[in-house]
Amino acid sequence: MRKFLIRVATLAAAATALAPVAPTTAAAAQGMAFRPLSYNINGYNWGGYAAQGSGFTSVSASWTEPNASCNSTNDLYAPWVGIDGYGSSTVEQTGVATDCSSGSPVDQAWYEMYPANPVYLSSSSYPVSAGDHINASVTYAGSSKYTLKLNDSSRGWTYTTTKSLSASRASAEVIIESPTGSYPNFGTLNFTSATVNGKSLGSSNPVAMDPSNGAYEATTSGLGSNGTSFSETFLQE
Repeated sequence: MRKFLIRVATLAAAATALAPVAPTTAAAAQGMAFRPLSYNINGYNWGGYAAQGSGFTSVSASWTEPNASCNSTNDLYAPWVGIDGYGSSTVEQTGVATDCSSGSPVDQAWYEMYPANPVYLSSSSYPVSAGDHINASVTYAGSSKYTLKLNDSSRGWTYTTTKSLSASRASAEVIIESPTGSYPNFGTLNFTSATVNGKSLGSSNPVAMDPSNGAYEATTSGLGSNGTSFSETFLQE
């Protein structure tokens, strides 16, 4: 029986960055980080696709935020897009976290320039709920600067910030991740419009991963015929 899966896929008003806001979830208060890919005897902490190479300049994807249900207060996960993290020690990333530490799922938008702690956006200014349509992107702006953009078209808000970090730009990812190794039941999450360097995700021959913590927690589908869509399906906590 395989311990992990790693395979090569073949195939509106804009708001400028605000100061970091007070955390509204336990995960935020703890500075719970979404990290570079890690592997242990039980498997990988990521699910999704990662392109490898050099000189990556942009990654983007869209999804509809799932209606998750909590299995335990340890459940925490996020869909996100980012540059770096697959084989490096930095990640420039943005997405939506679902935190079950209160006993019920709480969705919150965030970005992170790892190894710095994640920055969680104000839920009053940037609310997110199940069923919302999300678009996320990270773009290299030159001179070690990255522009991170998150849009909730269902709510009519866009958050954009530009941050500096010395990074290798050796990978680009469209990912789900649970820092606690414990996923809520998110059903099926469909990523669409996934691009790397302005081209389809599939054109970069990305590596696919299924998250495992001793047993598979979710499964990653193959890429659609246009190379820009795939799904993540929950299996178990």
